[in-house]
Amino acid sequence: MSDSQFIDGAIERSAEQPEDRAELRRMVAEARDGESTGAETGPSDGSILNFALNLEYLEAEFYLRGATGQGLPDDMVGGTGTPGQVSGGRQVEFRSPLVRNIAREIAMDEQAHVAFLRAALGDAAVARPRISLDNSFTAAATAAGLIEPGQTFDPYADDRSFLFAAFLFEDVGVTAFKGAAPFISNKTYLDAAAGLLATEAYHAGIVRATLFSEGLADDSVFDAVRKISAVRNAVSGPADDDQDLGTRDEANLIPTDEYGRTFGRSPAEILNIVYLDADAGASGGFYPNGLNGALTEGTGAASRTS
Repeated sequence: MSDSQFIDGAIERSAEQPEDRAELRRMVAEARDGESTGAETGPSDGSILNFALNLEYLEAEFYLRGATGQGLPDDMVGGTGTPGQVSGGRQVEFRSPLVRNIAREIAMDEQAHVAFLRAALGDAAVARPRISLDNSFTAAATAAGLIEPGQTFDPYADDRSFLFAAFLFEDVGVTAFKGAAPFISNKTYLDAAAGLLATEAYHAGIVRATLFSEGLADDSVFDAVRKISAVRNAVSGPADDDQDLGTRDEANLIPTDEYGRTFGRSPAEILNIVYLDADAGASGGFYPNGLNGALTEGTGAASRTS
């Protein structure tokens, strides 16, 4: 099925009246044509989907390499912007069948997310940017105090290291989709984003529950997760909203607000986390050369250019 057939089918399914379909076709054309449209009210749908695609490239490469030893195929990484290679990553010698199966299933989901977003965006899809799966994790683990300065953290060394790395990503993906939802005007895309958000929430829940189980056998797991959460909280922005797993006596498996809802983060706050910098500019951390597309700057960018 071609990209245009995919979008046409989505429009037909989501619009009840001919005028609805005409409006959706107009909005899809704008999203594909304009990374700059919607500047007065917020980022365009195309900008948001490409921002999500950048994040999905990272997650897909992380999980695929850990589960299979191979990254995304060559026909799933091209597009607009500056393409980049992936450093680091290898297949984990999982000891736990549970963790091995979790890694493989999430890897397949993330690859499917990349395929879906690329199809939805068509010729407007951005290329995979340069991604670090080696130095970035060492920097994050050092900042969290999991290792000493000068040491190296390898997320592919064993099951637990892989779960710690997955924990760093998964909650970020959930809050990214939640934060982007209010800016999506095309209801076809909004429906798709809701589905992706739900999948990412399942992933995060599985990772959190598995780590909690590990913590019941080894209390140091709770301490490590608390430190990772603290780093995310420190770099994301002023809000004090990141949540760890709680304790063996009082679990916090599902991070929510007082109304039981998942909280969201703005693209700039998400970029602070993946760039590993509370005063982030337009690159760093997991994206040494930055993202491709219109949304590339963390919350510190404005102060650097003012």
